[in-house]
Amino acid sequence: MGEQDEPAGGLQGFALDKDFLRSPKGVLMEAELGLCFLVFLLLTASVSAYMGAALLEVLVTLAFLGLRATHYYERLTRVNWPCLDFLRCVSAAIVFTVVAFAVIAASHEGSAVSAFVFSLIVIAVFCFDAYKTYRAEMGSEQDSDLG
Repeated sequence: MGEQDEPAGGLQGFALDKDFLRSPKGVLMEAELGLCFLVFLLLTASVSAYMGAALLEVLVTLAFLGLRATHYYERLTRVNWPCLDFLRCVSAAIVFTVVAFAVIAASHEGSAVSAFVFSLIVIAVFCFDAYKTYRAEMGSEQDSDLG
């Protein structure tokens, strides 16, 4: 009975949590990933010197989404995940701000302007995610201080 209850291959920690992917945080991270990839493609088509920063953000966001969707982050108990997620959002917003203005200063062709516009959108999404993460973490700390 003990061996039959476990999933085959012991991969239960890597199963995707579809409920997380449908949650507001999951949808927000998916939007960040999609927009980062779109900006990466637009930068590749226009000013390819800046595509490395967008590719880095695609990979970091994909890694965080994968860790959250598989609940693997729960095994790494020494990491403050809300703080790390907040810093991920803030650093991505800063990187995309620098890249957006560098791209528009370097070129005014169609794909560069599109990269600038979508960079502004992804900056807003990352800032919103940082705000929501900060509010959720500070709200839980304030509730525990009162009790």
